[in-house]
Amino acid sequence: MFFRNLLLSTEVPAWVAQWFPILQTILIILIAILAIAIIVAVMVQPSKPQGGRNVVLGTNNDSYYAQNKGKTKEGRLNKIIIISSVCIFVFTILYFISFGIYSG
Repeated sequence: MFFRNLLLSTEVPAWVAQWFPILQTILIILIAILAIAIIVAVMVQPSKPQGGRNVVLGTNNDSYYAQNKGKTKEGRLNKIIIISSVCIFVFTILYFISFGIYSG
């Protein structure tokens, strides 16, 4: 009800006019920082010569490395990429919701 009234009213409350531009700026800065983190993490990762053929062929590696690959450098970089991309998705949705509520 509150958001509906906020979207349909022509007058914007003072707190919205004061805080939403700051919120939008913070969200854009966070999105940019996370995008740079994804770019750096992808560039630092070593290339995989097989190109993921084990997944296609259905082979199963039960080695120590396969069981603990989340603790290696590549595993940490993969986690950074996944977490950053999910955060970018959430922050982008929040930005467009805030833009719909207050467009300036």
